[in-house]
Amino acid sequence: MKVQYQAKPQYILSTFILFFIIHSIQVGIGIQGFQRIIFSEAKHDSWISVVLAGVFTHIVVFFIIKTLQLYGPTDIYGIHIEVYGKWIGKVVNCIYIFYCLGMFVVILNNYIEVIQTWVFPAVPTWVFSISILILVVYGVTGGIRVIAGAGFFSIILSVWMLSFIGYPLRFVDFHHLLPVMESNITSILKGAYKMTITLIGFEILYIVYPFMEDRKKVIKYAHLGVAVTIILYLILMLLTISYFSPGQLENTNWPTLSLFKIVKLPFIERTEYVAVSYWLLIILPNLLLYMWAAVRGIKRSFERKTNRVIWVFTFFLFFVSIFINTRSKINQFNDFFDNIAFYIAFCYPFILYILALIKKKMTSLKEN
Repeated sequence: MKVQYQAKPQYILSTFILFFIIHSIQVGIGIQGFQRIIFSEAKHDSWISVVLAGVFTHIVVFFIIKTLQLYGPTDIYGIHIEVYGKWIGKVVNCIYIFYCLGMFVVILNNYIEVIQTWVFPAVPTWVFSISILILVVYGVTGGIRVIAGAGFFSIILSVWMLSFIGYPLRFVDFHHLLPVMESNITSILKGAYKMTITLIGFEILYIVYPFMEDRKKVIKYAHLGVAVTIILYLILMLLTISYFSPGQLENTNWPTLSLFKIVKLPFIERTEYVAVSYWLLIILPNLLLYMWAAVRGIKRSFERKTNRVIWVFTFFLFFVSIFINTRSKINQFNDFFDNIAFYIAFCYPFILYILALIKKKMTSLKEN
């Protein structure tokens, strides 16, 4: 396996599209109900937790890009082989592949739970799972350009949903945000930690980096994508805390979707039904990118045919999704994977950068 990877010209993406890739993969299933989880720790200072989590995310993204720049056009799978050696590197690559598949399961099962709860309670899990997986297979076989296009259009076609944010502003009470810093710093930091499953996705930089046309501008568009995501989460958190009472917020599973319930339009009776159904367009780039990243890991590490790997992963994910089909099982899997995601997405980039830097300097000394 070659450490560096030079993408073919037909797969090269304009660098500005990275903004849409990062933003679309971060805004997924977590935005529907992250407020209650953060509020359970930091109370009305939850918005501070969002800001802290955002600042830390920018730091992690900076180190991810610095690690990639050490090796030129490569991805995390090539870096693992370079840093750890051939065999250990492949083992670490497999761990990262399973991480991507785990994130896929988290997103898929949480969305199925939402759509079963709000719209189609009588439809079994396997029906939704098959339907969504067929879309994912179709998108992933189209390649990175199709996936990037899905991320672009998911944002462009979802902008209209932001107009509904202004509707509950008539009923908010900003006194709910006072006094500031009433919660202790430990609770605020715990709230920031709970943002993990909501903010992850930026680590896809490790995979898409070789496909960028102008890699010098990657840092600009990556940070811009993260910044817009944090601003969106901050606005939603402030709006939610101001609209709901503390008791209501602690007992509302999906506060963002609940805000749609108060929107009244003359031609739509239940706006939240439209929002839940339309949300598939928002989570689809998440699923496409994580599946593509896992398939690419197999291709890079073991040089297997892509189409065969896609179908193997699809059957595996289908059986896992129909097994994790209750509220308790989904919560247990979310909690379990939340801890794993924190270490892989937020902690591991620092370790990998240090190891890559040491390896690079040792190689330079040997050459000299």
